[in-house]
Amino acid sequence: MAMISRMLDHFRRAVPFRIVPATIATAVLIGLLLVPTPDGLTPKAWALVAIFLTTIVAIILKVMPIGVMAMMAIMVVALSQVTATSSKGAITDALASFGNPLIWLIVVSVMISRGLKKTGLGARIGFWFISLLGRRTLGIGYGLAACELILAPFTPSNTARGGGIVHPIMKSIAHAFGSDPEQKTQGKVGTYLALVNYHANPISSAMFVTATAPNPLVVDYVAKVTNQSFHLSWGTWALAMLLPGLVCMALMPLVIYVLARPEVTRTPDAVTFARAELARMGPLQGREWVMLGTFALLLVLWADVPALLLGKAFSLDATVVALLGLFMLLITGTLDWEDVLTEKSAWDTLVWFGALVMLAGELNKAGVIGWFSAGLRSGIESSGMGWLPAAAVLVLVFLFSHYLFASTTAHISAMMLAFLTVGAHLVPGAYLVPFLLMMAAASCIMMTLTHYATGTSPIVFGSGYVGMGRWWFVGLVMALVELSVFATVGLLWWKVLGYW
Repeated sequence: MAMISRMLDHFRRAVPFRIVPATIATAVLIGLLLVPTPDGLTPKAWALVAIFLTTIVAIILKVMPIGVMAMMAIMVVALSQVTATSSKGAITDALASFGNPLIWLIVVSVMISRGLKKTGLGARIGFWFISLLGRRTLGIGYGLAACELILAPFTPSNTARGGGIVHPIMKSIAHAFGSDPEQKTQGKVGTYLALVNYHANPISSAMFVTATAPNPLVVDYVAKVTNQSFHLSWGTWALAMLLPGLVCMALMPLVIYVLARPEVTRTPDAVTFARAELARMGPLQGREWVMLGTFALLLVLWADVPALLLGKAFSLDATVVALLGLFMLLITGTLDWEDVLTEKSAWDTLVWFGALVMLAGELNKAGVIGWFSAGLRSGIESSGMGWLPAAAVLVLVFLFSHYLFASTTAHISAMMLAFLTVGAHLVPGAYLVPFLLMMAAASCIMMTLTHYATGTSPIVFGSGYVGMGRWWFVGLVMALVELSVFATVGLLWWKVLGYW
C-alpha cells in the first residue's frame, strides 16, 4: 500500500496535464464515438468530427499547453487512420498542413517582428504613438485602429497587415508602458491593445475587396448566384461597406475598453516621457533604417504594387514576400540565426495552428462540411419559415460555423456558395442584394470568434497578452456587435444607396 501511495503521489506531482479537464475531454471523445454515425457520413468521418471537437474542448479546458494538444490530435489522427487506409497515409495527411503557405506566413511574420524589438525601432514607433495619443489608453487604441484601416486597402493579406505590421507596433507600445506577459503585467495596457489590434483586422477586412485574400472569392460567388446581374467591384464593395465599417471601427475600441478595461487608463505624463525617450534615442540608427526599408518593401509587395504597375507576372505570394523580408534581415545582420531559433512563439504557433488547419481541412475532405450545409438547406426549405428568418438563419449559421474552421478561405470555399444559392432561392429579388452584402460582411466578421479563426489570430494570441477564455468571450461579443451594426446601419445605408 505504501508503494501504491508513493506512486499515486508521484503521479499527482509529475503529470503535466490537469486531471479533471483531461477526464472531461476523454468523456467527450468517448461519448461522441458512441453516438450512432449520422446519415450521410461515414464512420471515419464521424470519428474525425469526434477528434476535432475533443481537441477544441481540451484546448478550451487547458488540459495541457495548446501545442501538446495539437500534437495529440496529430497522433490520434495517425493512429486511428480516420483519413486513410494505412498509418503511412494517415500520418501524411496529419502532417500535410505544415506545408501550408499561410502557416509559414504566420511563422515568418512573427520572426520578422522580432527585429523591431532587437533594433529598438519598435520602441521608437511606440514612443511616437504615445507622444501623439498617449494621454489615454483609449486614444492609443484608436491609433492602432486607424493604422489598420489606412493599410487595409493596399494589403491583400490580413495576416501580413494585422500580424506582421500592426502587431509589432502594438507590442512595442505595450512594452513602453511596462506591460509584458512574461512579467505578468499584461493587464496594464497590453491585453486591451492586443484585442484592439486583433479586432480592427476583421473590420478592415470587410471594408475593401483587397483587404483579405478570400474577398475576391466572395465577389465571384455573388456574381454566380445572381447570374452576373450584381457585381461587387472594388468601388461598389468599398462604398457599400464604408458606413457600417466605420461605425464598427469607431465602436470597437470602446466596446473592448468595457470588456477588457486596462489597468492604466490615464497617462498624463506619458507624452512628456515619450518625447524624452525619443530625444534620448537620437536619430535613427543603421539597423533601424534596415528595418524601415524592409517593412517598406514588404508593404509594397504585400500591396501587390508591382503587379498593378507591370502586370500579373510580377505578383508575389504573401508568404514568398515574408520569406524575402526575413532573408534580408538575416543577410544584413539585423537578425541572426539564433534569433530565428529562439523565437518560441513562432514555432509553437507552427505546431498548434498547423494541427487545427489539418483537422479543418480533413473535415472538408471527408464531406462533413458539405453534409452540414446540405442538412441546413434541407431543414430551412422544409421548415416553411418566412424568407426573413430564413435569411437570418443562413447568415448566423454561416458565421458561427466558423468555430469549425481554421481558415476563412477554406470556410468560404466549402460553404458560402451553397448558402448564397439557398438564399437566392428563398429571398425575394427586391431584398436579395442586402442579403448578399450581409453574407459578405459575415465572411469577415466570423474572424472575430476564435484564436485560430484566421492567420492574424494565432500571431496576436500567441504573444500571450490575452487568455483563451477572454479571447473567445470578446470575440463572441464583437461578432454580435458588428452583426447588429451591419443589420441596422448597414441596411439603412444600403437603402440610401438604392440596393433595396
